[in-house]
Amino acid sequence: MKKTKRLVSMLMCFLLIATMLVGCKKDNNTANTSKNDTPATTEEATPTEAATDTPAEKFQLKLGIWPEDTLPDDIKLHEGYVKTFNETHPNVEVVPDHYKYATDTFVSLAESGNLPTIFETWYTEPQKLINGGFVADITDELKARGWDTAMNPSILNLLSKDGKIYGIPRDGYALGLMVNVELFEDAGLVDANGYPKYPKTWDELAQTAKTIKDKTGQAGLCLLAKDNAGGWHFSNIAWAFGATLTLEKDGKFVANVNTPEAIKAMEYVKSLKWDYDVLTPDPTNEDWGTGFVNLGTSTAAMYIAANDAVNQPTQVNGLPVDKLSLVPMPAGPGGQYSLSGGTPYMFSKDATPDQINAALDYLEVMGKAPVATDDAIAGMKADAQNKNDNGVPVIPRFPCWVDQKVLDAESAVQKEYSNVDMNLYNDYFNIIKADGNLRLEEPGSAQDLYAELTKVLQAVITDKKADVASLMKTANDNYQKLLDENVNK
Repeated sequence: MKKTKRLVSMLMCFLLIATMLVGCKKDNNTANTSKNDTPATTEEATPTEAATDTPAEKFQLKLGIWPEDTLPDDIKLHEGYVKTFNETHPNVEVVPDHYKYATDTFVSLAESGNLPTIFETWYTEPQKLINGGFVADITDELKARGWDTAMNPSILNLLSKDGKIYGIPRDGYALGLMVNVELFEDAGLVDANGYPKYPKTWDELAQTAKTIKDKTGQAGLCLLAKDNAGGWHFSNIAWAFGATLTLEKDGKFVANVNTPEAIKAMEYVKSLKWDYDVLTPDPTNEDWGTGFVNLGTSTAAMYIAANDAVNQPTQVNGLPVDKLSLVPMPAGPGGQYSLSGGTPYMFSKDATPDQINAALDYLEVMGKAPVATDDAIAGMKADAQNKNDNGVPVIPRFPCWVDQKVLDAESAVQKEYSNVDMNLYNDYFNIIKADGNLRLEEPGSAQDLYAELTKVLQAVITDKKADVASLMKTANDNYQKLLDENVNK
């Protein structure tokens, strides 16, 4: 990998914010569109396909983006999308097929032909999936619609190889600190207006967490130390202490885990357990999902999380919509940063062009496409109404498209359906717009890095005498070996 490529990728997060303010292109009609596929500002809909007497061939569309069974209202929402979709696609049988991406099961599903037509993954994964031949080339389908030029250029780079495109963005995120306002109230940590006095630095976080633990008996912070999510969160803490965990030298990746800055960050985490005693009882049992359980059920006051997951503590785990706040990540001696990434849609290698086009049309009905058609805006509104009905904060989302009509439509819907006091979110959105505050996940092999860091987290949380420097050296050696075996070829 060339350094220039990384520089382009590093611009992704900043461009996400920049696109909130400016747009670049007009909507483009698609080659396979819904009945209302014209910009919302156009008075009359114009058919884009000639009528034909030949019945369309029937086929299935397996939707891996279908909601899980525990979210019945979300399922009802998608059932409405299916009804709208089938009005113009009567030949397509939509097959609900909820799929949650997992590195340990993906390859076997792909090789056996059992992946759904469309699924979600993480921005750390596309190049691996492309190189493995597991996902479909959708270049022709996107170009026919003009969606290739509507995509944020840096995201387009992440989802492309050798001039071919293999995915489109669902959204973006930046890590912040989710706050349970109820526990802050109980601990007397709110200002005169009732807003939480959240910590601005990691040192303040330790003190704030201690106050909450002393006054409420609940954990001040839910720290993850069960799986790769632990290392994912820790990398953001490490940056605040001045660390960079992976370097690039002469076109190869070099592990940089055992620096003084990274060791200091891990020592800080260790102190949260043994000096302050502010964590949940056993962080080695805490993963991404249980973190939201703790936050939503008021057994932890703070949790590192992102804007795209505000439904987890609220809808999924019962926290009232007005008792959640999302604030900036704390700063450390090395600065204040938010780890930024996102979720792309990708397509099974076995998907046919017809299936790919049908999936793209379905995304338009959902309001997740780079068009501001009647159907797309209706999908945005249905999603916002569903959030209102289920007590999910309706807040701005990070745009991954550069079409101003789309951005304006999304903003209008968000304002129309807003159900929270944005003072609980404004500091978060303001700080992530600042130059230099967003960082992409570490290059190289982020998931392997996270796995090694999680091993260290588990050790320092369970052993008061754990030698942090020695553990970080082992993690560095292990990570370098994985880089050399799997990436530096």
